[in-house]
Amino acid sequence: WCGFLLVALVSPRMAGLRVDFGLLLEPLGFIKVLEWIFSIFAFATCGGFQGETTLLVSCKGVVNETVTAGFAYPFRLNTVVFSAPDPKRCGGTWTDVYLVGNFSSSAQFFVSLAVLVFLYCIAALVVYVGYKHVYQQNSKFPLTDLAITVITAFLWLVSTFAWAKALADIKMSTGASIIPGIESCKAPGTTCRFASVTSMGTLNVSVVFGLLNIVLWGGNVWFVYKDTNLHNQSNRIS
Repeated sequence: WCGFLLVALVSPRMAGLRVDFGLLLEPLGFIKVLEWIFSIFAFATCGGFQGETTLLVSCKGVVNETVTAGFAYPFRLNTVVFSAPDPKRCGGTWTDVYLVGNFSSSAQFFVSLAVLVFLYCIAALVVYVGYKHVYQQNSKFPLTDLAITVITAFLWLVSTFAWAKALADIKMSTGASIIPGIESCKAPGTTCRFASVTSMGTLNVSVVFGLLNIVLWGGNVWFVYKDTNLHNQSNRIS
């Protein structure tokens, strides 16, 4: 919505399209392109993840049977159940085993922000390229752009650290440490061994892109500020 707010500020009498890619060669436009690209990688690496954790279970009539629990974005792990070792469910000693934790709020916050930033960058680039003269003549544009940039930088900071903490908890909830908490594995004659869990390298990458977005948007505050009346007034006072 922030991006469409910029477009809506275009005055009808000044809305003549003048395509000029010159601003993309300046820091203001070039950084916006990078922000657009990095937002794509942020939501793609997080929102597109699918994985599973695997145990080897031995119980009545079953030896080293593989049981799996598949999980994916938005990481509501408390709804993910392990498959039963056999149709007889280990002679009745195996009950439904769920993973622990619901990390959907942090994951969805991170991905939703990335998607909104993606849309805003498109709208901002349309203004930069097609309505550069309006942006430079109408003081509302730079001020609106500055406010959105500051808010977005802060939201990237909050969402990235929240998602990084959630990711650490997801690794704990899908790793070898889950076995002591499985009651079915404590039944007489039943043993459970941790086998594997899908690599979460892409999720680590999503956190890295979150950090890069913090740096980009934080640094971009200065370049947007330079185009506002606030900076011009400061220079006149100096």
